[in-house]
Amino acid sequence: MTTSPTPIHPKITEVLTGTFKVPEAEIVPEATMDSLEMDSLAVAEFAVIIKETLGVVADSGTVLKDASLAEITAYLDQAAVGAGR
Repeated sequence: MTTSPTPIHPKITEVLTGTFKVPEAEIVPEATMDSLEMDSLAVAEFAVIIKETLGVVADSGTVLKDASLAEITAYLDQAAVGAGR
């Protein structure tokens, strides 16, 4: 098993594999919610889970279906820093 060159935030990986049953091998930086077959309802649920677990507001308007996981991770990291985390 190879590791991705840029690690995806562990919480994102945990939520996608645990809640949405996305195979871990598909969770790569360039993957999008759309490429992971996450519909708009799943993206909205993902945003709620991230808010509850990380305390970062990432509504479905922010976590767009066409944003890559690397972009989502960067957003969440920046939002967490801005929130003093």
